[in-house]
Amino acid sequence: MAKPKKRKRRKKARPKKRTRSLYQRMVIDAGVVCLTALIGAAVLFIYVARDLPDTGNLWSSDSAQRITLLADDGSPLLVQGAGFGEPIRLAELPVHLPEAILAVEDRNFYHHFGVNPVSILRALSVNARSGEIVQGGSTITQQLAKNVFLSPDRTFKRKLQELLLAFWLEQKFSKQEILTLYLNRIYFGAGAYGVDAASYRYFGKSARNVSVSEAAILAGLIKAPSRYAPTSNPVTAGKRARLVIDQMVDAGFLTRQDADAAVREPVALAGSPDAAAPYFVDYALQEARKLASGIDANLIVRTSFNRNTQISAEMGLIAGVALAPDDLKDVQTALVILDGEGAVKAMIGGRDYRESQFNRATQARRQPGSAFKPIVYLAALNVGYGPNDIVLDAPVSIGAWSPANYNDKYFGEATLRDGLARSMNAAAVRVQEHVGRDQVRQAARDLGWTGALNPGPALALGTDAISPLQLAGIYAPFMNGGFRIAPHVVERIETDSGELIYERKGAFIEQAIAPSVARKLDEMLQAVVETGTGGAAEIPGYRSAGKTGTTQDNRDAWFAGYAGNLVGVVWVGHDDNSPMDGVTGGRAPALIWREAMARALPPIAIATLAAPTNDPIAEILAPDMN
Repeated sequence: MAKPKKRKRRKKARPKKRTRSLYQRMVIDAGVVCLTALIGAAVLFIYVARDLPDTGNLWSSDSAQRITLLADDGSPLLVQGAGFGEPIRLAELPVHLPEAILAVEDRNFYHHFGVNPVSILRALSVNARSGEIVQGGSTITQQLAKNVFLSPDRTFKRKLQELLLAFWLEQKFSKQEILTLYLNRIYFGAGAYGVDAASYRYFGKSARNVSVSEAAILAGLIKAPSRYAPTSNPVTAGKRARLVIDQMVDAGFLTRQDADAAVREPVALAGSPDAAAPYFVDYALQEARKLASGIDANLIVRTSFNRNTQISAEMGLIAGVALAPDDLKDVQTALVILDGEGAVKAMIGGRDYRESQFNRATQARRQPGSAFKPIVYLAALNVGYGPNDIVLDAPVSIGAWSPANYNDKYFGEATLRDGLARSMNAAAVRVQEHVGRDQVRQAARDLGWTGALNPGPALALGTDAISPLQLAGIYAPFMNGGFRIAPHVVERIETDSGELIYERKGAFIEQAIAPSVARKLDEMLQAVVETGTGGAAEIPGYRSAGKTGTTQDNRDAWFAGYAGNLVGVVWVGHDDNSPMDGVTGGRAPALIWREAMARALPPIAIATLAAPTNDPIAEILAPDMN
């Protein structure tokens, strides 16, 4: 019988065992690598995120106080502090404005998740070939993260933080909200943050009303605000805007026909917000801070400033200086115009703000000379004298003091009206001494004079210092029926959230002059212009009234007066109080006053002013001009 065959014992394949062991080791190694990578990523995340900024104030534009000055018509005059415009919603903007920005900054904004890998790779490639950073791949979301939360430092850590914040923004907000935040926060140069501030800065209007060409200029600014600023580099800005318009066509936002029309569209740039009235702006900011002392919120200040009146004052100053027969190249000037309620409409504090920021309209206190005399005659009217009463104009001595008339010319017996009109020094002193100096000082106090008043007889000749603005306030009751006013530049202050901080109440302080007396004095001041030393101030078509003033050795020359519903005061002199050569109140100041006021009043005054006069130069050179 055959032996059964022995079964061969199968041996386990060792290679399989080794394969399993190798696989396990690979899995373990991979796990270690992944764990190490995760730990490294976690450490990197902690390192990057540990000093990420607080995102809680994303919708708040700035922590520093901002003061926005508005003119009397509500238009912006100046934004002092961080220049953020009014928060504006995406739906309020013309569609071509965000499209212009998207076209050049982030055309795929609505199709990425906060980061655009294609743009980043393209930028890396360009930068690698150039050997330096010449192109960025940041999306609008990244730009928002960088501009709102981060510093401009170009570091690896800052870039990673930017990416993290971009992801966070995309998760937290909708695309419309992100774009709205971006449009309100991005920097456009010249201190303007946000499209509304930029639009007012460059075009003088809200971003709600910008045209396609204006939108292209704004969009072009974002890349390099200084380089593409239309105010300083108009040609470069124009080329950049043309590029933006071409990009809008390429992106499908504009047709070529609309683009060509936009290129041909003229763009009018606005001037610097405070260039027209730097002295007014300085004074208004100072007053606003006093009235809102202790308030940390952003402030919106409605002022009394009127652009047309300011332009009239500036043009009038130029014209008056050109017409004057005096050499005025080395003298300073101040001019202030206010209405019958004391609201300051225009202010010039010097010949050139760039050379001197000292505001001579508010800070300089100078002797008014004969411009004080209406107060002397007011005191006489208050105690019963009339314009036709007689006073002797002849040499007078009070103790050792003997004032003289201009050019030592005396008129003998004269009416009070003529005494004021011809600015007779001796007559004014006699009136004062008859009435009493206390009566004169009281009349000045009633009108609002707050400074010192001379106790001696020289009081009548205006030896006590006063600023042009204060003198304008003194003259306002002569025009408005006798009501004392307070010259002011601030009408209303509120926070940007709408909380009322200050509002001016009431136009008049009190009745300073009886109505009947005010009418008599008004008649006498009108005679100054019609027949007296103020002839050069006459405005054809308007009833003008006022008074000249010249101090000893021609150190100060004034004209203070009113026409229509405006009071104006002009001062001419040297800052160091040195004498001028022949300049009197009836010459340069009266001419400057006439030219400024005629332009500020309704157009009939300008039209009539152009009509030929008999002999204006002869009037200017008339002998009694103090």
